[in-house]
Amino acid sequence: MRTLEARMKAYRFDHLDGLDGLRQREEADPAPQRGEVLVRVHAVSLNFRDLAMVRGRYPRRCLPGLIPTSDAAGEVVAVGSGVEAFAVGDRVMGAFHPRWFGGEMPSTIARDSYGAESDGWLCELKALSQEALVRLPDALSYEAGCTLPCAGLTAWTALTGPTPIRAGHTVLVQGSGGVSIFALQLARAVGATVIATTSSAAKAEQLKALGAAQVVNYAEDAAWGNSVRTLTGGRGVDRVVEVGGPGAIAQSLRAVAQGGEIASIGFLSTENPGIDFFQLKMSGASFRNITVGDRAGLLALSRAVAATGVQPMIDRVFGFDDAKAAFAHLESGAHVGKVVIRVGG
Repeated sequence: MRTLEARMKAYRFDHLDGLDGLRQREEADPAPQRGEVLVRVHAVSLNFRDLAMVRGRYPRRCLPGLIPTSDAAGEVVAVGSGVEAFAVGDRVMGAFHPRWFGGEMPSTIARDSYGAESDGWLCELKALSQEALVRLPDALSYEAGCTLPCAGLTAWTALTGPTPIRAGHTVLVQGSGGVSIFALQLARAVGATVIATTSSAAKAEQLKALGAAQVVNYAEDAAWGNSVRTLTGGRGVDRVVEVGGPGAIAQSLRAVAQGGEIASIGFLSTENPGIDFFQLKMSGASFRNITVGDRAGLLALSRAVAATGVQPMIDRVFGFDDAKAAFAHLESGAHVGKVVIRVGG
């Protein structure tokens, strides 16, 4: 049992100019206040945004000195007064947006952003509101469950939305990162056909093993959007899960079907040739910006994962003391699926 003087381990980015700013330290254990629970963090997953912040590529304000990462799973070890949603021993995961419960996005969305303007999860203990947590699906380990709040929910939001993807639809996913792999798995779970892109022959085989019907190598095929359209008999795909950003949008517009949708998620590419307005207009497609999703969506995703048996794709699990190596592995781009840091022993 930890004493009153016990001190947890936590990481903070002392400065936002590279991975060298990530330092481990000891800090006083947090205590849950009224309406809060104390979570012993067991696993944390990394996202591209975690790197973008320290590389100066994040589109929102980032403050130095914060605990990084937005996604974690753990166990409730104490509860404050007035807590009814959870009890000690419950397995939980944090919602990416801790105060976006459903409906319209709250005005506090930026200030609440883990790792950017508020402390994140790369620590042994975290106290937070009971409303900012969701129960972990029984079939998932902490390592698997910690991948759901951002990557899993982003893919879920991209595939559901105003017109949910269903059997008979075709989905295009880009690359082999966490969101793309989740989108592939979830789309296949409802019977949709998935076409994937990659720059690696080895990754192409992995994507096919996960259920991709076809894989296009964008490094070898500059006009890969046209190739994707050809694979659909000239119709185009119903949904593009767009993670490439400005450097990929032109090809996504060529790949999407008339009346389809581009779900805009990320900005992996840095080049920005601009968008051809007339190409966008003539595509007849909808363009929907995705900001992960709300707590209600995370609950829906959890139920879907439990019902379908989807198991998150984990590329590699690092120990807590090797957190910097985990960030470096993510930055290398060698991963397929999620990079996870195990916090507990």
